[in-house]
Amino acid sequence: MTDNTLSLAEITPELMTKASEGTFTDLIGLRFTEVSPDRVRGEWEVRPQLHQPAGIQNGGVYCTVIETLASVGAGVWFGERGSVVGVNNNTDFLRAVREGILTGEATPIHRGRSQQLWVVVITDAEGRAVARGQVRLQNLAA
Repeated sequence: MTDNTLSLAEITPELMTKASEGTFTDLIGLRFTEVSPDRVRGEWEVRPQLHQPAGIQNGGVYCTVIETLASVGAGVWFGERGSVVGVNNNTDFLRAVREGILTGEATPIHRGRSQQLWVVVITDAEGRAVARGQVRLQNLAA
């Protein structure tokens, strides 16, 4: 890590979680459990601070997790060629959740010269899908 920029080339889940300290993803409690060019996984605990007024997980948390996991995976894959930025996040909310541990898993659908498309599925402890999203990312050459 130099000049506050994290190189994603040799990143581990532990290093990615550490690098996220003090950021929005840290605020929501996202912990990375797998980081590779082909899959990124993370988990967090649903707690009252992350609820909407109706007492269920706020959809913005899902959007944040989906954007984060897809961006990390896309960045790891693109590597030293440059950086990536999200240009579209489309998230569907499937099941209300009030508590528990949720897991997100990002995998690529398309990785091209100028753009990538990643899908992220968020599941509960029983393996049920609670949200699904996809993120389109622009590859920016170094």
